[in-house]
Amino acid sequence: MELPIQRAIKATSSLSVRRQCREPRRCLLAQQLHTTPSKEATPVAHPTVPGPPPQAPQAAATHPQDRVARKRQIAETLRQNQQAKINPSKPTTILRKRFWKDVHVKETASGYEVHLDTRPVRTASRQVLCVPRNKKALAGAIAIEWDQLVSAQQAIKQHFIPLTSLTSRAVDIELSDAQFGPSANQIRERVVEMAMRYLGTDTLLCWAPEKNIHDPYEQQVAKSLRQRQREVAEPIIAYLTSHVFPGVEIVPILGEDSIVPRPQPEVTRQVISGWISGLPPYELAALERGVLATKSLLVAARLLVEWSSHFSELQRDTSDEGDTKIERNHRFDIEKAAEAANLEVLHQTERWGEVEDTHDVEKEDVRRQLGSVILLVG
Repeated sequence: MELPIQRAIKATSSLSVRRQCREPRRCLLAQQLHTTPSKEATPVAHPTVPGPPPQAPQAAATHPQDRVARKRQIAETLRQNQQAKINPSKPTTILRKRFWKDVHVKETASGYEVHLDTRPVRTASRQVLCVPRNKKALAGAIAIEWDQLVSAQQAIKQHFIPLTSLTSRAVDIELSDAQFGPSANQIRERVVEMAMRYLGTDTLLCWAPEKNIHDPYEQQVAKSLRQRQREVAEPIIAYLTSHVFPGVEIVPILGEDSIVPRPQPEVTRQVISGWISGLPPYELAALERGVLATKSLLVAARLLVEWSSHFSELQRDTSDEGDTKIERNHRFDIEKAAEAANLEVLHQTERWGEVEDTHDVEKEDVRRQLGSVILLVG
């Protein structure tokens, strides 16, 4: 016969079990459904492939002669494929045929025109591409572009005719200024808006932190990345604030220990925006190409001022008398502009090496675009 205390304990324990069983997971723990041991997975036999085992992977060629030979072989294969696809004697479409034989520059009353036999080269808006009389070298370079084309299909792709597309952009801006006026030119407004957006994250002003705790190799180099960036950027900023934007303050975007961008003063933004809005059509088109190539408004402006005939009063004397060689060596040229734009990549590739067909191609492409800027305004 159970005592009252034993009955009370038994009722309490059964009540706690019922409360636990209200939750499914705890109920499963309280009640064991089965005690059957788990079975191991049945092993599956590996598929058999007839033939010998594959060879071990071979290391890629690292000698410069091997790389040059491989690139020459690739270039020869591309040339053969191009000749096989584009046969002028048997064109599949009219665009695959080169309908002109001779390319020459014709001097007119308004400037220089590039003619394909008797037809002048036109812009995308069907306007005759006429280069000013003080830019004869630009007209000759455009003629060389068209003389190297093997089909009319290549003429509709901008990377085959970069100088033609850049000059067409300048001509369109010039025609729009004549039609609507510089203050109401929508093309000019879009270029100014784009350039000012790049000023907020200008490559020349984005300096690396002074100390990088995540990079143990940073202490082994003679100069940190931030020191190199300052040595390149400070002369450019000093020149611009002294000659181009006098009296304005251009501050670095990133601090020594911060990754939060810092905006430029409002007065600086207004002065630079007004300077861009007042550029002539050819200088404005060149600035646009330079900004897109370097991701830096300041580097593009420095290169433009150094080579444009519109800013001849700000350029150094490069006459044949005196210290001409010294003056020309101090000019802000393509190499200096490319170094200022890609200093961070250059700093990394000097330590870790270049990625073949990537860094070398990008380096030459930046120089090609900066060369087109100088040729357009020189």
